[in-house]
Amino acid sequence: MAVTIDLSRRLPIGFQSFAGLRQRGYLYADKTDYVYLLTHSSKSYFLARPRRFGKSLFANTLKAYFEGRKELLRV
Repeated sequence: MAVTIDLSRRLPIGFQSFAGLRQRGYLYADKTDYVYLLTHSSKSYFLARPRRFGKSLFANTLKAYFEGRKELLRV
């Protein structure tokens, strides 16, 4: 007996709130390790990404990191 799982409702299409994404259990690619590396290097970065490619969500992730919201970030 095959079991199918409908994941379409759990994909965060157009989501810009990292806290909302984590609290509601949506699927996402965890890049919190990169947040640590980005914030602990002494280089400047220019984050160029195509339109609708997660810039606002990543900026919101950085905001959660700097606010110390450890419950949202993977440890």
